[in-house]
Amino acid sequence: MNADDLDSDRPAPTPVPAPSPVARPAATPAPRSGGALALALLLALLALGLAGYVAWWQWQQARGAASDDRTLAGLDERVGHLEDTLGSLGDERTLLRQRLGDAEQVNRSLREELLGQSERLRNLEDAVAKLSEKSLSGHDAMLLDETETLLRMGQQRYALFHDAQGAAAAYGLADQALAAVNDGAFSGVRQSIAAEREALAQRQSRSAAIDALQQLRGAMDSLPLKPQDTPAAAANPGFWARIRHALAGVVSVQRDDGTPLAVADARFARQLTALDLAQAQAALLAADDAAAHAAIARAQASLAAQFDTASPAVAQAQAQLDSLARALKPAAPVQLGAALAELRNLRAVHALKAVDLGPARAASAEQRP
Repeated sequence: MNADDLDSDRPAPTPVPAPSPVARPAATPAPRSGGALALALLLALLALGLAGYVAWWQWQQARGAASDDRTLAGLDERVGHLEDTLGSLGDERTLLRQRLGDAEQVNRSLREELLGQSERLRNLEDAVAKLSEKSLSGHDAMLLDETETLLRMGQQRYALFHDAQGAAAAYGLADQALAAVNDGAFSGVRQSIAAEREALAQRQSRSAAIDALQQLRGAMDSLPLKPQDTPAAAANPGFWARIRHALAGVVSVQRDDGTPLAVADARFARQLTALDLAQAQAALLAADDAAAHAAIARAQASLAAQFDTASPAVAQAQAQLDSLARALKPAAPVQLGAALAELRNLRAVHALKAVDLGPARAASAEQRP
């Protein structure tokens, strides 16, 4: 509140009427003493009223000034209080700014320490990854070497000895070793190994045929031969029979059914049949189906010509030979080596990738802060 507002709140002073001029009579009688007294009294009252109004107005002015002084004092007090508050706020702000600066320094140091820890952790992870990669690569390399060796052994065993069973066993071990490799890129090699194992499994029936031939060779000594002599059928021979009997001492006629030796020689008959069976075994081992089939046919002919076909043992041997002849079909040899070649190609490709990735890893490690 200022002085203008206080002046506006004060009542407006009552205007003092100005004394009207007294008209001087043109001709008046001599004034009386009572009129002058009344006029003086009136002027005194007017002066007294004017003095009272002035005093009242001054009192109002003094009262307003006192109120303004009190208002100004209150305002000064409030301003001082506000200044103290602002000063304390400034101190608190300075203290808070200092604390924020300290916290920022602490955060900066913590950030630097965290970055250092992150760098150490990254280096540790790289070291562990390299160590794990080396261990895995060494483990995988050992398994791949074992797989390659087993595949090569199976291939050579089948190529040299035609041992389909042994080659299939080697391929099975190679598949087990390859299954333990952690790299999934070699799954195609396992499919090739499975295909070659299936082809070898179809040729493993030869072992059963070889075992059957071996059993027949062992049973040759117990098979009965045909009777050596046949009795005369008629008691009264005819003319031509008498002539043949007369000439029997001069000319001897015997039938030859195409066998190497006569039926009478039992030892040579059994040995020749066993020899045919042995030749069939050797032909099966050599994967020569034609020679094996021819040897079995010769053994069948020997059984039919020199052994007693009415005997159950001989009939059973003939049935076995017939079954072997029907089961033995000419077949193309198994082509091995596709899985081995695929494995070698994949290993060569992985080796080239490892050589190409070595400089790239070194460069990335150098660029890393």
